[in-house]
Amino acid sequence: MTEVTRAEVEPAGRSHAAGDGVVKAGYHPRLTNSDLAPLKVKNWTSYNFFAFWMSDVHSVGGYVTAGSLFALGLAAWQVLVSLLVGIVVVYFLCNLVARPSQATGVPYPVVSRVAFGVLGANVPAVIRGLIAVAWYGIQTYLASNALVLLALKVDPSWAPYADVAQHGFVGLSTLGWIGFGVMWVVQALVFWRGMDAIRRFIDFCGPAVYVVMFALAAYLVTEAGGFSQVSLNLGSIEHTGLGAVGVMVSAIALVVSYFSGPMLNYGDFARYGTTMRAVRKGNFLGLPVNFLVFAVLCVVTASATVPVYGELITDPVATVYRLDNLTIAVLGCLTFMIATVGINIVANFVSPAFDFSHVAPQRISWRTGGMIAAVGSVLITPWNLYNSPETIHYTLDTLGAFIGPLYGVLIADYYVVKKQQVRVDDLFTMDPAGTYHYRRGWNPIAVGVTAVAAVVGIVVVFFTNATAASFSWFIGAGLAFGLYVALKNSIPAGADRAGA
Repeated sequence: MTEVTRAEVEPAGRSHAAGDGVVKAGYHPRLTNSDLAPLKVKNWTSYNFFAFWMSDVHSVGGYVTAGSLFALGLAAWQVLVSLLVGIVVVYFLCNLVARPSQATGVPYPVVSRVAFGVLGANVPAVIRGLIAVAWYGIQTYLASNALVLLALKVDPSWAPYADVAQHGFVGLSTLGWIGFGVMWVVQALVFWRGMDAIRRFIDFCGPAVYVVMFALAAYLVTEAGGFSQVSLNLGSIEHTGLGAVGVMVSAIALVVSYFSGPMLNYGDFARYGTTMRAVRKGNFLGLPVNFLVFAVLCVVTASATVPVYGELITDPVATVYRLDNLTIAVLGCLTFMIATVGINIVANFVSPAFDFSHVAPQRISWRTGGMIAAVGSVLITPWNLYNSPETIHYTLDTLGAFIGPLYGVLIADYYVVKKQQVRVDDLFTMDPAGTYHYRRGWNPIAVGVTAVAAVVGIVVVFFTNATAASFSWFIGAGLAFGLYVALKNSIPAGADRAGA
């Protein structure tokens, strides 16, 4: 196949910001645009991936999640071991899902065509896109909360406008709407400038949060009277000896589940890696190394709030808000807002941009796909979703029950069935003789296995306890992997020609 210019495949005037894709003459328009095509240039180094994970980890949600593990009744060292083991698992799983995208230069939904078929890949694309929309709205709302607190810190007279009962609409206060709108626009502007701008933004975010967190921890420990006054055990220790092992395993599962979303579509970023070695090195620095330092900082900071403020505060924004120094409080709030914007863009903006573009490449560009997600994040009124724990549990956990099966099918197909061999050009053809055409563009085995494993995951979420639900990702991924491998001989003809 020969290369053609972007103008021959896309309408005039449409620009793309996801990278320079190489579109060949034989690529079918229904499957192709320059955002989805194999990259011509890959320029992300190990530092860029390190910074990616710093932005993903250094968020209000990550801080609260790490601190919440102490509520399980474990000692500090047991929590830290659980965090480290969990993040090492995430490290290896990310390396597995990164390889096919780095090798081919295409994003996650296009790589999914290898297993699901050139049309069937819309199933994982839409599922991951919807999950990202929900989380994008929630993270934007959390970031806007920091902005609201910052405004009240500067001028407490605005308090009535932060009260939804006095000045509110659709469950959100006037000040809340302003904060949400500002964060929505800021994120859209960063995203609109493209992947290079996002790369530069996250290169700044991660280190910036570290500076603030180290300063905050040092300040609180000093105010507490030194480390001797700080207990690293944030809660009562209820489990010791062998009795703590099961709880630690649950904590490990929670860590993996927390990262399951960005882990599934990590190929959206790995495709930009100069080499797979650069991806692995960046993952190692950004996950086991970075996460351990981050976890220790979270524990020290949260622990120091007890002697300083007389209560345990696990929300870093609330901690910064309590500081007496207005300048430091403002800088702290701004930094955590930036951090939340960073994770939101990399985890919940880029993913649906590729996913929704994949559904109709000629009508939906990468930018348009991202803006569809942004608009959808407002329509779901995430503040109402987030303020109802029961609603958010059933909505997001139900969607999340699909993430494990999608991961399991992708890994089983690429490593066991296809043995890491991919015909890149066949990812973009509607020719019935194409390797990934399967049956009318769909692989019924992949779709069926995903459905079965997802139903099992939903049953676990709805009809078991919280402990069992924390393993839904592992159950779904393991079941889908096993079923797909067992049924590999039933995959429609053509699936074994990838290495031909």
